[in-house]
Amino acid sequence: MKYKVITLCGSTRFKEDFMRVQKELTLAGNIVISVGVFGYSDNDQILTEEIKEMLDDMHKVKIEMADAIYVINKNGYIGNSTKSEIEFAKKLNKEIIYME
Repeated sequence: MKYKVITLCGSTRFKEDFMRVQKELTLAGNIVISVGVFGYSDNDQILTEEIKEMLDDMHKVKIEMADAIYVINKNGYIGNSTKSEIEFAKKLNKEIIYME
């Protein structure tokens, strides 16, 4: 069986939405790739610029691995990082699914 691979994109301030969507998509038969660090939600994380750049680069690799991206755009919010991820996915002809 071939499962669709979906990478979640969106602001890490929406941690609860990431967790909910990850569960829903997984139970619907998809392989879900998510973020590894919730910079906005995990207040104990001190992220240097170097680490932020590494995480952004890693997320682009996750997009390359996926068949589609799922944009968590709660209340229509799409930040600059997410905008760049959407543009990157478009260049790779990935399917783009929006939560809202």
